[in-house]
Amino acid sequence: MSIVQAQNLSHQYGSYQALDNVSFEIQEGQCFALLGPNGAGKTTFVKIMLGLQNPKSGSLNLFDQKAGIAEARAQIGYLPEKFSFYPYYKVKDTLEFHAAVSGISKSQSGSEIELAMQKLKITELANKKLSNLSKGQLQRVGIASLLLGNKRLLILDEPFSGLDPIGIKDLKDLLRELKKSNITLFINSHILSEVEPLCDHFGILNRGQLLVVGEKNQLLKGKSLEDYFSEIVQ
Repeated sequence: MSIVQAQNLSHQYGSYQALDNVSFEIQEGQCFALLGPNGAGKTTFVKIMLGLQNPKSGSLNLFDQKAGIAEARAQIGYLPEKFSFYPYYKVKDTLEFHAAVSGISKSQSGSEIELAMQKLKITELANKKLSNLSKGQLQRVGIASLLLGNKRLLILDEPFSGLDPIGIKDLKDLLRELKKSNITLFINSHILSEVEPLCDHFGILNRGQLLVVGEKNQLLKGKSLEDYFSEIVQ
């Protein structure tokens, strides 16, 4: 089943062409990485996925519905590059808030929150205020919030940002676990060495144009993702 369908998607900011006739699909259960240098159009694409930006032309559908409508957004979990929330909230309070807006009943949310904190190894931080956490700890809280509710598509914008080597390994292990449960992952990242072992499909944007898209092994043909990316973009 196709989870994401972009068809002739274009968007401009004044005279600047952020996306230029972009078309591709992401199937259910895939781990898809959208790659590209700064200014390539990746952020604009994510904004349209989340319903924060309407395209100038073309279409973007999620779960066979127009991106941005409530039914589509309810099935998405989104982690920005810098997770932030009210600094005076404690970790557990923050996750309780995210569980509530995800439509999880109070009787069910407690067990889901405990499990999410265990998976992200932040149980001991439950009663700490967000203002007292490091950037890496905040990132773990943000990732834990994604695990609450029955999300079918997780959008992760630079998910390895701020994580130490142990945190990166833990996150990669968690994402592999999520892949096994048929959750679709959309990763937007500059760290190609971390993305390569996780993703099975990827696309490369540059100056708003989709240069390539497809299955990883068929595109790389034995090359590293970093070498292939450099060749394509240059």
